[in-house]
Amino acid sequence: MVFLLVSLTVLHLATLAMLLIATLEKSWWIWADTEITDLWYNCFHDNATKTWLCAATTESDWLQSVQALMVLSVVFSSISFLVFLGQLFTMSRGGLFYFTGLCQAFAGFTDFAACLIFTFHRKEILSDSRDLSRGRFGYCFILAWLCVPLLLVSGVLYVHLRKKK
Repeated sequence: MVFLLVSLTVLHLATLAMLLIATLEKSWWIWADTEITDLWYNCFHDNATKTWLCAATTESDWLQSVQALMVLSVVFSSISFLVFLGQLFTMSRGGLFYFTGLCQAFAGFTDFAACLIFTFHRKEILSDSRDLSRGRFGYCFILAWLCVPLLLVSGVLYVHLRKKK
């Protein structure tokens, strides 16, 4: 049981870190090696100064939905971890971590919804006249998709985890 508890805590922290990276880093859509787009900025690499020049993305309803859902996912996962720590020290013996599992599952569902919206509405989100076939999904988008099953599995594991002495 201790092994399960430690494993679940490590999984939760790793998933939370992956969610933060997916939400905050600059690689949801890659147009070329010198131009990338994320949830917050469009960035160009300036070869002369060897720096990235970024400007805010053009706002669309779909983009705001993805931004809000990713932030909610991070918030739900963070709340879930804090509640888990609180329950670990205050819950009576034999208790189940229902609320922690529910928060973690909600984090998974909000992340899933954000990824689906970005997948199916990227033309409206990117609002660019260029052909989307010239671009590709970036590693942050892939990280966000990887978090979906990890969040849902950890949510289910929290629900089944009992506090023992």
